[in-house]
Amino acid sequence: MKKYELIAPCHFGLEAVLKREIYDLGYEITEVEDGRVTFEGDAEAICRANIFLRTAERILLKVGKFKAVTFDELFEGIKALPWEEYIPRDGRFGVKKASSIKSRLFSTSAIQSIVKKAIVERLKGKYHIEWFEESGADYPLRLFLLKDEVTAALDTSGESLHKRGYRTLSAKAPITETLAAALLLLTPWKRDRILVDPFCGSGTFPIEAALMAANIAPGMNRDFLAKKWTNLIPEQLWDDCISEAEEQINTDIEVYIQGYDIDKEVIKAARENARRAGVDKMIHLQQRAVEDLNHPKKYGFIITNPPYGERLEEKAAMPKLYAQIGEAYRRLDSWSMYLITGFEDAPKYIGEKPDKNRKIYNGMLKTYFYQFLGPKPPKNRQK
Repeated sequence: MKKYELIAPCHFGLEAVLKREIYDLGYEITEVEDGRVTFEGDAEAICRANIFLRTAERILLKVGKFKAVTFDELFEGIKALPWEEYIPRDGRFGVKKASSIKSRLFSTSAIQSIVKKAIVERLKGKYHIEWFEESGADYPLRLFLLKDEVTAALDTSGESLHKRGYRTLSAKAPITETLAAALLLLTPWKRDRILVDPFCGSGTFPIEAALMAANIAPGMNRDFLAKKWTNLIPEQLWDDCISEAEEQINTDIEVYIQGYDIDKEVIKAARENARRAGVDKMIHLQQRAVEDLNHPKKYGFIITNPPYGERLEEKAAMPKLYAQIGEAYRRLDSWSMYLITGFEDAPKYIGEKPDKNRKIYNGMLKTYFYQFLGPKPPKNRQK
């Protein structure tokens, strides 16, 4: 089967987590850049990456890479790529997104227009037609210009992979599913340890943890653009990969995953999202304020995304809220706490110095992943 280079974008600062996931799927990494991991794989890899990867934002099929400092060079470089190997004569194609960083070509609208024209010229010569009806499947192109180097790739996913299909109801300032999964994978949490999210909102952290615990592939219940690319990927491959995912599921396990929120309506939304994800029986969700957080068991984990105070009127409440988080944490014997927040003074009001701090960009917002590490449970207890 033909080998491709596949590009998996991810959140800045979380490339190592995605890299490990790709290795675990059995594929060879060829390049790691800021916010992107490139790896080799065949048509089956496109299916498996879309279905199984928890931390990738989408899967892109790389068509080519070249240098361009003028629009003429961009046109000729795109025209030289073998588009006929990817796009059939009835395929719909265009530049879905173009980005330019530290490059002499920076007008994204001009880039999009020139690239479309160049692809048309290439395919006109290959298919010997002057007009493209574009009545078939979508083959959207994503273009990256970095320091005058152009990377052209086709988007196999369609909607971002963070859209698992279970979250139809969202709380204010929700964390994305892919970011939640990546942060969980940065912790030593395992399914036999207690996990509590005291600001669970629409339930993303508890639901992603339950999906991991039960080995439920994140992309099992959604669609992908490349399912219609029958010229590149046989339909049977998608069915085979879904069957592989179904065989790995194990919901008959004992887990201790809990989510709390002060808002009763938000908890209702979280319960519905958990039901849609098929993990509602694995998660305990309850209306409760952080100041009431307590637990008799040891060696648990708090993993949460508390309010940041992004709005001016909310900032004044942040010191008290983070002081309550600190008080609740100190009541929990031998626990660890991991929290992502845009509130830079969080440790000051929590009253504890974090053991680790990782800067992560949540979209354009700089956030901090503060990690307060509790002791490990005794080895005989772990067994």
